[in-house]
Amino acid sequence: MAKNSKAVLRKRKHVALIIESSNEYARKVLYGIRKYMHENRQWMIFYHEHQRGNTDLSWLTNWDGDGILARIENQQIANFVVNKNLPTIDLSSSRLLPFLPYVETNDCQYARAAADHLLARQFKHFAYCGDSQFKWSRLREKYFIQYIENYKYPCHVFDSSNHSTFSFEARLEMVKWLKSLPKPIGIMACFDNQGQELLEACRVSNIAVPYSVAVIGCDNDELVCELSEPSLSSVIPNAAKTGYHAASLLNKLMNGDSIDNLEHLFDPIGIQVRHSTDVLAINDKIVAEALDFIQKNACNGIKVQDVLNKAYISRRILENRFRKSVGKSPHEVILDVKIKYAKKLLEETNMTMEEIADRAGFFYPEYFCVAFKREVSLLPSEYRKLHTQS
Repeated sequence: MAKNSKAVLRKRKHVALIIESSNEYARKVLYGIRKYMHENRQWMIFYHEHQRGNTDLSWLTNWDGDGILARIENQQIANFVVNKNLPTIDLSSSRLLPFLPYVETNDCQYARAAADHLLARQFKHFAYCGDSQFKWSRLREKYFIQYIENYKYPCHVFDSSNHSTFSFEARLEMVKWLKSLPKPIGIMACFDNQGQELLEACRVSNIAVPYSVAVIGCDNDELVCELSEPSLSSVIPNAAKTGYHAASLLNKLMNGDSIDNLEHLFDPIGIQVRHSTDVLAINDKIVAEALDFIQKNACNGIKVQDVLNKAYISRRILENRFRKSVGKSPHEVILDVKIKYAKKLLEETNMTMEEIADRAGFFYPEYFCVAFKREVSLLPSEYRKLHTQS
C-alpha cells in the first residue's frame, strides 16, 4: 500500500510559481491557477512571497521540478528560466523570452475600455499618465492615444519613469503637469497606484475631481481604489481566467503536447465606476468647484448658503448655472450626495438608522427616513434588507 502511495506522489508535477503577491492583479492570477489545480491537476506547488520584479530566486536553488509559471519581468528571472530549460508559461508582457508562450492582458482593449468610459462622460480633453519602463504601460499609452485621436481629440502624456514612485520630485512634476492641462479633462492612469498618485496631486493642487479632472486606473485593486480620495474608477482585468488558462497551457507542455499559438491575450471584464469618474464633463469652472465643495462637505450638514459663500455669486445665478451644467439645483445635488452615502452605509455596515442619519448629514432620523423614501421609493430598513440578502 505504501509503495502505491509513493508512486502516486512521484507522478505529481512539481511547479514553481514566480509570481508576486504584492498587487491585486497578480493575486487574482494566483487564484486562477489554484482553481485550475483543484479542478484538474493536484500539482506540488513551490511558491515564495515576493515583490514585483524581485530578483532573489534563492528559494529555488535546489528545486528540481517539472514546469514554471512566471512573470518574467527582468533579466535575472529570464536567465533562471533559460537555465532550467523546463516547460514554462510567461505571464508578463515584457517578452524577454519571446520564444515562450505567454498569457497576458489585452492592453489594446484596456486602453479602449478606459477611453470609451471617458468619452461617454463627454470629455473633449484627454491625457495618459504612465511609466515607460514597463512595456504594458507603453502599450496602453500607444493604444489610448490612437483611440482618442480617432475622435480627433489630442492626448497629453506624463511619464513618471524618471522618478521613483511616490517621490517628492515626481509629485512636484505631476502637480505642474496637471496645472498645465486644459480642463475639464479625462486621464487614464497606467495602473491603480499611478491613479492614486494623480488623485493626490489633484488634492494638493486644489483641482476638483472628477469635475475638472477625471481619473481612471487599471487592474481594479480594490484596496488601492477604495483608499484613494476620492475613490478611483478602474478597468477590471480578467486575471483569474488569465491564471487558469496559463495553468492549462503549462499542463499541456508538461504532458509533451505542443502549443501552436504563443500569444494568449485576455480582454478586461469591464469598468468599476467609482467617484473619480462618476460625472459628466463640467465646462463651468465655478460649477465644478461648487460640486467639489458639495461632494466633500454635503454629509457635514452644509446648506445651499454655504455653497454660495464659497462661489461668491448670487443664488439665482448659481441655480441657473447648475441647471445648465448638471440639470439639478445645488440643493438637489447636496441631497443626492447624502442619499448616496446613506445607501453605502446601509449596504456595508450594521449601524443604526440614527447613526446613519447623523453620518450622512441629516439632523433628524425622522427626516432622513422621509427623504430617503421620497428619493429611493423604499424606507432605509427596506433598502438594507433588499441589498444585504445573502
